[in-house]
Amino acid sequence: MRNLALELAAPLPFCSGQAGLSFHAMHGCPETEETLSQLCLRYPGMDVLSLRTLSWKLGTRVKGPAWLTFLGQPVLRELGGADGLRARLSSPSTTIQRLEKERAIVTLCTWPEAGNTGMGHHLPGYREFARVRESRSVPR
Repeated sequence: MRNLALELAAPLPFCSGQAGLSFHAMHGCPETEETLSQLCLRYPGMDVLSLRTLSWKLGTRVKGPAWLTFLGQPVLRELGGADGLRARLSSPSTTIQRLEKERAIVTLCTWPEAGNTGMGHHLPGYREFARVRESRSVPR
């Protein structure tokens, strides 16, 4: 999957992108919102997307941590480049690979993980990357 994601991303002029696990549910529907909220808290590696508005709201920012996070400009520069980012991420399962055209991919583990807070699986690499990503000095 990782190799396929790299192949698909190669020709794209991205600021950021990601690949990982995600819930697929109706947003704004009272019947699903409470259950979805509970599941998101229990499984921190699962994303929830609203594809209708994501690109309008995201701009050049990075959405939450994911198994694979693609970083282009200006995002990668704001995070200190590939070397600066590597210096700030110490989780043993995290890798950073340079890509062509001043881009990089952050891989948080061998395969996508959902985590499970009920079983003590809190995804420390995901949390570390989230803290580093949030610390960048870009207006929200």
